Amino acid sequence: MNTLYDRLLAQCTDTAPIERVLLGLNWTMAEVQGSLGFAFSPRQVPRTLSWAGTLCGQPSDQVRSWLLSWDSAQASVGLALLNASINRTSSCLDQAQPLRQVGIPSHLQVFAYFRPQLSGKKIVVIGHYPQLEQLWSDLAYQCLERNQQSNDLPDAAAEYLLPQADWVFITASSLANKTLPRLLELSQHAKVVLMGPSLPWFDAWQDFGVDYLAGVRVLDAVAVSSVVAEGGGTRLFGGPVEYALLALK
Repeated sequence: MNTLYDRLLAQCTDTAPIERVLLGLNWTMAEVQGSLGFAFSPRQVPRTLSWAGTLCGQPSDQVRSWLLSWDSAQASVGLALLNASINRTSSCLDQAQPLRQVGIPSHLQVFAYFRPQLSGKKIVVIGHYPQLEQLWSDLAYQCLERNQQSNDLPDAAAEYLLPQADWVFITASSLANKTLPRLLELSQHAKVVLMGPSLPWFDAWQDFGVDYLAGVRVLDAVAVSSVVAEGGGTRLFGGPVEYALLALK
């Protein structure tokens, strides 16, 4: 695990002060030097956070290291700050192509893009995506989710399913909960798509077995802030951000 996290943190060298942190119901957002970064918010957060109200103005490098914390709220803030710093100057983000398939819900654009390549394949999706079961109704995919819904399998099933998979779609929020290194290790024989607003547009993901990056590009910073602050989930994709895709191999 240390190699991946050390390289991600080493990618950021700036000490610019934190301008803003929003710990929303669904998304955590951080702003550094006018750049926004996101992370999926933890499902359970203590009602009292000892550091609440103290983050703005702190050097961002000191709080980015919270990504390594086992405290889920701190890890989400650390990941959002990492993304704000990395994405501000990322060449990967500049090269990524927007996904704008007409008639497809914005949060499912990635799954619609890859759909023509998936017939007859063994597919595993890490993370529950609303309405994916309708979009992929004819595909026999498996969804793994820590907080299971409907037909989801528990995340422990990764040990059995990922080594046999042809395609694996992994939510980048797995960075914050520290499961990503193992998921990538188990998926080494599959095509791997690392995706979601939590994705750092890091230029060395290929070294860790990732084939495609599917992250977000901010289109309307004011609207983004409102959606995060007001508890939005998939509404984040309805105008404030859009998915963009970059093939690494």
